[in-house]
Amino acid sequence: MKKAILATKVGMTQIFKEDGSLVPVTVLQAGPCVVTQIKTVENDGYSAVQVGFVDIKEQVVRNGKLRHRHGANKADKGHFAKAGVSCKRYVRELKFENAEEYTLGSEIKADIFAEGDKIDATAISKGKGFQGAIKKNGQHRGPMAHGSKFHRHQGSNGSSSDPSRVFKGKGMPGHMGCLKVTVQNLEVVKVDAEKNLILVKGAIPGPKKGLVTIKETVKVEA
Repeated sequence: MKKAILATKVGMTQIFKEDGSLVPVTVLQAGPCVVTQIKTVENDGYSAVQVGFVDIKEQVVRNGKLRHRHGANKADKGHFAKAGVSCKRYVRELKFENAEEYTLGSEIKADIFAEGDKIDATAISKGKGFQGAIKKNGQHRGPMAHGSKFHRHQGSNGSSSDPSRVFKGKGMPGHMGCLKVTVQNLEVVKVDAEKNLILVKGAIPGPKKGLVTIKETVKVEA
């Protein structure tokens, strides 16, 4: 992997291309990310770059009460101070092929990507709470007539005598969403280097303000 960046999801809109076609896009606030640590084969057994994104406040104790409890604690402050950067909310590792070329405190901005690039976007999908088998797994419902006792239930889960059990992986009601999802081969439509914005064709998982990891695609469409 040669290039990647952390971003937050701003929302969706649509733009017109030069040929007049209308394209739905997801707007991402990409970077700037700062290098907070460099992993080397000699010290860590592998090569990678640790980056931080979005400034946060430091935890402080005032009048015996902890303020900014979701902020950076003492260990975090020491880690960021060693790199010479401000405290960051998100810290992730990116395995660059050229990790040794980066230095502590250097910035990674949206201009590492260009219009037409193919990327993979990874984020945590929206949480849907507890959902039934129809919404969660796309199963069919029963007849909705008044005499029916089966409307939106799941139905039979397993045979009675053989195999006399429910197989693992059976689609059942339960928690839906809040999963790590990657959408591959998305196209970068536009890059605004001054505002650190990247416009990506189509939808990207997760809610607004959610963290998105953008990497160059691992697959190439034939």
